[in-house]
Amino acid sequence: MPRRILIAKPGLDGHDRGAKVIARALRDAGVEVIYSGLHQTPEQIVEAALQEDVDGVGLSVLSGAHRTLFPRVAELLAERGAADIVVFGGGIIPAEDIPALEAAGLRAIFTPGTSLATVVEWVRANIPEH
Repeated sequence: MPRRILIAKPGLDGHDRGAKVIARALRDAGVEVIYSGLHQTPEQIVEAALQEDVDGVGLSVLSGAHRTLFPRVAELLAERGAADIVVFGGGIIPAEDIPALEAAGLRAIFTPGTSLATVVEWVRANIPEH
């Protein structure tokens, strides 16, 4: 079965073009993608990830709230016994914030200018098929 990835927009950020572009690229590469829509809480994202039985969660934030929202998703997944779900993120994220996000359990952070091919290849290499 193909990989199943939830693409989610945590927080109040209303810009989802990048998330939709990533979702489309992954779908075109044969990944089964679920897009949760805008304004999701970490709790809603984790609940959707568990209900949809996903292999990975891709988070997108442009508002600067990545330092709290991204780690919270990883923390909640671990609390629910789902630490095996790979969490990655992207958006306007300063390079100096990336080590703390990785330490909090995010497996990769993609910043503006990252090619779609790079994201697709990373997903293929780091998220096992369902």
